[in-house]
Amino acid sequence: MRIGTFDRNTKETTISAAVNLDGGSVEIATGIGFFDHMLEAFAVHGGFGLTVKAEGDLRVDGHHTVEDTGIVLGKAFSQALGDKSGIARFGSFFVPMDEALAFASVDVSGRPYLVFNAEFPEQRIGELDTCLIKEFFRAFCFHAGLTLHLKTEYGENSHHMIEAMFKAAAHALGQAVQLKAGVLSTKGSLD
Repeated sequence: MRIGTFDRNTKETTISAAVNLDGGSVEIATGIGFFDHMLEAFAVHGGFGLTVKAEGDLRVDGHHTVEDTGIVLGKAFSQALGDKSGIARFGSFFVPMDEALAFASVDVSGRPYLVFNAEFPEQRIGELDTCLIKEFFRAFCFHAGLTLHLKTEYGENSHHMIEAMFKAAAHALGQAVQLKAGVLSTKGSLD
């Protein structure tokens, strides 16, 4: 089974995550409703089993909770991927959501990088500051060891734009972690 778990406890947050790359139940509780909704969409559209429990200093704002969730989730994904042998490695996907269109392309190579291209009309959706979307994906990429190019092609509603981004990233990652024969690298390893 391709399962990863990780726990992180700091003065700002206490977060645990478990991921099953081959599916399973989805239970998300971060204390930030819209963020929970996005993580649920990410799990469902990626075909992942996912449990995330987070308690953070939300009296300050959501920054620590969102970024630290990216760290913990990234580390759980890295553990589930193991040495990455036998995966498809690459995935790309477009997702339309009403007036918005988002694109994601991922390389699960062990070389972390994020290219993030999006400007959101609203600064906040529910209790989530939209500037934290980039922080989440940066933390996730760097701790999962993957390269992700993520952008909104266009859109007018921040909710639609962000949801399309999470779903596009999920589909692209779901493609990339599918099992194939051998290692897709001329080096013979993904590191």
